[in-house]
Amino acid sequence: MSLAEQLIIRRLGLQPYQPMWERMQAFTAERTADTVDEIWQLEHEPVFTQGYAGKAEHLIETGDIPVVEVDRGGQVTYHGPGQSVVYLMIDIRRKKLGVKHVVAQMEQSVIALLNDYDLDAYARADAPGVYVDNAKIASLGLRVRRGCSFHGLACNIDMDMTPFLRINPCGYAGMPMTQLADLVPDLDAAQAHNQLVGHLAQKLGYTDIQSLSTLD
Repeated sequence: MSLAEQLIIRRLGLQPYQPMWERMQAFTAERTADTVDEIWQLEHEPVFTQGYAGKAEHLIETGDIPVVEVDRGGQVTYHGPGQSVVYLMIDIRRKKLGVKHVVAQMEQSVIALLNDYDLDAYARADAPGVYVDNAKIASLGLRVRRGCSFHGLACNIDMDMTPFLRINPCGYAGMPMTQLADLVPDLDAAQAHNQLVGHLAQKLGYTDIQSLSTLD
C-alpha cells in the first residue's frame, strides 16, 4: 500500500482552539516525506477565528467569545460545540492534488453528507462553502505550506447558532446560517460527524485508514 493511500483519522472530541492550531502548525513543520497523512475531526470551545486577510469591520459584537487571528484564508467565522471541524494534514504534492481540487472535494464531502439525508446542497463559486436553500451550512479555509495542507472545513451539525449573529460570517453581512439538526428531525449527530469524515476520506482516495482518538 503506497503512502498516498494511507490515512490516520483522529477523532479528538471537544478541544480549545489555540493549542490545536499550534499542533497543526507543528505537525506540518515537522512532517517528512514518510509522514502518513492525517485528518483531525473535533469540536472547538467557542471561538471566532479571523483569516489573515480578515477585516475588523466584520466583527460586530464578539462579547465574551475570544477572537483569534489565524494563518488561513478567508474572513471571520465561528466555531463552537456541536460543529464538526475537520482539519486536513495532507501532503497534496505526494497525492498529486491541486489546492482547488482539495477545496472542491471538501465541498463535495459536505454535499454528500447532506444528500445522505435527502437534502439538496450546493457550492458557490463567489462564496466558498456549502449552502442549503441560500443558507450556509459549512465554511472552508485551507492553508498550504511546503506542499502540505492544514486547516480545513467546519460543518454545522447541532450547535448554538446565535454567535453567528455577532459577526458577518465569512465577510458577508446578513449571511443566513443553518445547521443539519434544523433540517433533519431526530438527527443522530455523532453518526453525522462520522459520515462526513468517511465521505472526505473516500473522495480524497484513501483506502488504508486507521482511526485513533488521541494525538499521541
